[in-house]
Amino acid sequence: MKYQRIKDLREDTNLNQTEFAKIIGMSQTGYSKYETGENDVPTTILIKLADYYNTSIDYILGRTDEHTPYPPSKSNFDE
Repeated sequence: MKYQRIKDLREDTNLNQTEFAKIIGMSQTGYSKYETGENDVPTTILIKLADYYNTSIDYILGRTDEHTPYPPSKSNFDE
């Protein structure tokens, strides 16, 4: 699976792969493999991407076209 959205989001912020990889604490080579789909993006990195771009993981994965993150909801565990 090629992760075109993470490439598009990165380019929208005018960062190259090296700059963005440094922001999320990894090598450019490792990050590049996510954009090309050579490696799947682990959950910890998906969370960092969603937080950095203020979007949802579903948007990054192409499950929705809604860029705005979902509003926080009350969990059953909050009771």
